[in-house]
Amino acid sequence: MNSSQRDFNKAAAHWDQGQGRKELANDVAQAIINAGIIREDMKVLDFGCGTGLLTLQLQPLVDSIIGVDNSEGMLQVMREKIELQQLTNIETKLLNLEAGDRLEGAYDLIVSSMTLHHIQDIKAIFHAFFQVIKPGGYLSIADLDLDKGLFHQDNTGVCHHGFDRAELQHILEEAGFNDIRFVTAAEMIRTNEAGTNSFSVFLVTGIKQ
Repeated sequence: MNSSQRDFNKAAAHWDQGQGRKELANDVAQAIINAGIIREDMKVLDFGCGTGLLTLQLQPLVDSIIGVDNSEGMLQVMREKIELQQLTNIETKLLNLEAGDRLEGAYDLIVSSMTLHHIQDIKAIFHAFFQVIKPGGYLSIADLDLDKGLFHQDNTGVCHHGFDRAELQHILEEAGFNDIRFVTAAEMIRTNEAGTNSFSVFLVTGIKQ
């Protein structure tokens, strides 16, 4: 792991104790539900699932869900939760796109929360998403509006300081998605060395028609 990457394996054990992470996952899950795209027959992929804070909230609502992440430490925490709750319709998979791994399968819905800003080439990842979403399936992404680099106390591994919604919509349209809609999923207040600031998290949905 180079100096530009954050070591999520080390952070995994205490990840769920982080500032507002559970509350944010709750808000994002509710925004996805409110979007009216969830069906009980869906096969879902959670990209950048971490410890499964969002995955486990969607799990009871769909047929099956797989959480993928490039951190084995994060996935191990998620597996412990799965085992504890004896869940049978949920899987985990280690996936590292930078190491040459590729998304595989066919999904009715791909979700992702607070992962996009860690990915340098977002055009490529949206094209990859498009390829594995079934016709009529959905993409639902939550991430930061423009944050001036103030959201993270340590910006190691952060490739984008939030996103401009209009620019992101254009990138999604270029990838082939239609009926793109934005809502504000959460508002957060964080205090760190930069002071106390408020941040907004959007949820954008699109359909592969």
